[in-house]
Amino acid sequence: MQDYVVIDLEMTGLNAKTDHILEVGAVRVRNHQAVDKFGAILCQNVKIPEKVTELTGITEAMVQGGMEKEEAMRQFFEFIGEDIIVGQNVIFDYGFLKQWSVNHNMPLERNAVDTLKLARKFLPKEQKKDLESLCACFGVKRENAHRAFDDAYETWQVYEALRERYEEESAGDFMPKPLLYKAKKQTPATARQIKYLREYAAHYQIKLPENFPEMTRSEASRLTDRLIATYGKMP
Repeated sequence: MQDYVVIDLEMTGLNAKTDHILEVGAVRVRNHQAVDKFGAILCQNVKIPEKVTELTGITEAMVQGGMEKEEAMRQFFEFIGEDIIVGQNVIFDYGFLKQWSVNHNMPLERNAVDTLKLARKFLPKEQKKDLESLCACFGVKRENAHRAFDDAYETWQVYEALRERYEEESAGDFMPKPLLYKAKKQTPATARQIKYLREYAAHYQIKLPENFPEMTRSEASRLTDRLIATYGKMP
């Protein structure tokens, strides 16, 4: 395989159903060489956990000034096109892409190669398999760790290093395989839910998350349950 696209995403957390994509990055590869790139921070009106900012350097100010999220994702999917995907633990990122595509009525079925699976197959058990450790193992310069484009660019180099060393002896492991992830469409919060949350917040003088009007129905329900558990039902 000599033509493919490497992807990486940065998110607010680990759950594709409840967390948010903050940044996307990709590298287009032709004949084993990186020939084009894409990167964007998505405009998200969300609270970013401190540990995420510490890990990635992405701040709330950065995402508030990012590209409009629907446009960023449209361009990202357009960049990927119909290419085979390569990624480090690629099913994790793909889960977020799949959830987005289902929510926005966009078809998404892809084949992929996972550098994490390749590393587990070919490298010694004692060798750590995270991206930073793999970069060190193969002499790949690590820059701007946990930023989407940089991670994608370094994953490309790790993949090519693995391919050069091990593909000849085990070509089947380097064949793209279907990514299987089931995602259920999330519907927006109802007008009734939004109205109730506004009235509840006003009654108890509570500050709601700034993005609460953009919540899904299930997110609004969970927020309502948490508020009632804390403050009680509104009279």
